[in-house]
Amino acid sequence: MGRRTAKSESFLPSPPPCRLRKPSTFEHWTEREIDESAFKDARLGRRFGELLKQIGDGMGQSIPYACQDWANTQAAYRFLANARVDEGEILTGHFAATRARCDAFAGQILLIQDTTEFSYQRANVNAVGLTKSVNSGRDKRGRLRHHRVCGMLLHSSLAVTTQGLPLGLAAVKFWTQFRGTKAPKSKVNPTRIPIEKKESVRWLDNLRQ
Repeated sequence: MGRRTAKSESFLPSPPPCRLRKPSTFEHWTEREIDESAFKDARLGRRFGELLKQIGDGMGQSIPYACQDWANTQAAYRFLANARVDEGEILTGHFAATRARCDAFAGQILLIQDTTEFSYQRANVNAVGLTKSVNSGRDKRGRLRHHRVCGMLLHSSLAVTTQGLPLGLAAVKFWTQFRGTKAPKSKVNPTRIPIEKKESVRWLDNLRQ
């Protein structure tokens, strides 16, 4: 059975308590999800706040459409390409807000976990990683064809009430894959593989977080 092993991944540790901004008279909903002090540079925190507002007001739209003008669009792409910014800084405020909403809720809270695939078309599959192999029909000789889907994976844990009200993300983990050895299924005993080497360990990691 062909196996895939993790090429790279980032596990976000539980964020420390942070100082969220005090609510203003006309507070935009995104202000409750940002901790500007988590960024290495205060200007990056402010830029992220503006970018999140623009994307929040244009939900589902492309970045250029949400930003409306070329200057804001360039600023958005510069922020996303900035090596000094990582997902931990971006999500710290949201994790803290999720914790606060959970603390304020008196009832039972459910933790829903799922894995999302982000697919990309790439000539070089090693540049972005793999998600899975899919059946793409038959060739002229009637033989089945398979092609590898490029992309990355996101495992998330969403906190919701029993009434279905979402309280926010409690944990997030990103990872990519590359094709491993094609060992015959008869020579691989899945029950002998440590859980740390299986993709299902992400579920346990998110639960711990």
